[in-house]
Amino acid sequence: MKTFPIPSRLGCISMIGAAFLLNACGGGGSTGTSGSTASPSTMGTLSVSMTDAPACGFDQVNVTVSKVRVHTNSGADADDTGWKDIALEPAKKINLLELTNGFTTELGETTLQTGQYTQMRLVLAANGGTAPYANSVVQSGTTAEVALETPSALQSGIKLNKQFEVAADEETELVLDFDACKSIVKKGNGGFLLKPVISVITKTGSGSAASGSINGYLNTGLVNPVVSVQQNGVVLKSTIADSNGAFTLSPVPASTGANYTVVITADGRTAAAITGVPVTSGVTTALSTSTAPVALQTSTMHTVNGTVTPFNIGGTVRALQTLTSSGEKIEVAYQTADAVTGVYSLSLPSAAPLVGAYGTLPVTFSADTAASGKYVIEGSASGYLTQNTNVDISTSAKATANFTLTQ
Repeated sequence: MKTFPIPSRLGCISMIGAAFLLNACGGGGSTGTSGSTASPSTMGTLSVSMTDAPACGFDQVNVTVSKVRVHTNSGADADDTGWKDIALEPAKKINLLELTNGFTTELGETTLQTGQYTQMRLVLAANGGTAPYANSVVQSGTTAEVALETPSALQSGIKLNKQFEVAADEETELVLDFDACKSIVKKGNGGFLLKPVISVITKTGSGSAASGSINGYLNTGLVNPVVSVQQNGVVLKSTIADSNGAFTLSPVPASTGANYTVVITADGRTAAAITGVPVTSGVTTALSTSTAPVALQTSTMHTVNGTVTPFNIGGTVRALQTLTSSGEKIEVAYQTADAVTGVYSLSLPSAAPLVGAYGTLPVTFSADTAASGKYVIEGSASGYLTQNTNVDISTSAKATANFTLTQ
């Protein structure tokens, strides 16, 4: 399977499929309300690709995409007219974990009528009755392919929250960032459920800020190192470091207004936060070098566990810390609650997070001792009110936080 570094141009090869390609690559097709050909002066180009954030505890996360759809009406139903489709014939099976750390794969491109598009959908193929499955996972340390249950509602397309503009004689490039880690929900019976978490980032285009990238190095030998770019606890993009400690976050929306905070976590280590990180369109912001990598200190890990009820609502739990110097929150850990039992368990560092301000390299860190072991545990689910509770694990090896969510 061929992948491409994210800075590369999107061409005719497709891991998700080569539809949206009306002229250059062949295959697939698009549908609309009219068969007429518009004047070239009223047409622009849309190209789409896919990348992935790191997955937790899996060697493979496979999805099979049959179609990508766009529409000018945010309220359009799947059966309404006016859709422009990327039709994958045959549907394409993708291992999302091949698309981490700055790599992307092309979905295709097409010409579109100029204007605002307010709805996107990613349509997955249904699983067959036996392996190999269209959508599946392979847990770390195993070889068995386990079916990934996709709710029937996904067959009409996963709705993606993105509004974009197509301008005359210009190309709009969008990247679908499929967060495999946050999209897989364990079930108490040993199965897995797909609850898609996908963001859409404008790489280039009219009407919105385009993107840049962030890179750097961590000390080697870390277990499950994750690097994320955040704004007040909201994760915009995450990735993993490679065996040399190198990481790339790309694409990242250009920072307009407030700059970003980059958060680094790893098993058995303190969290580290670099504040005030700027991102400029088309520019790579370096946070560290191979000769002076970011070094995470060791930490005892303590546990916060509990349940999220009702059990079958797709509950999620995350652990936030508040930086003493700025009052900004950072997300340190995240987990989906078990879809059958509602159980979750978070392993969190008890030692103080390290905080440094972006500027001259290497970044100088200091321990935020006032935040040691103090977390806000947040429980949420789509359509339910978010709840949170404070825990202190600085001296206690375990804490419990249960959530009974209400609409």
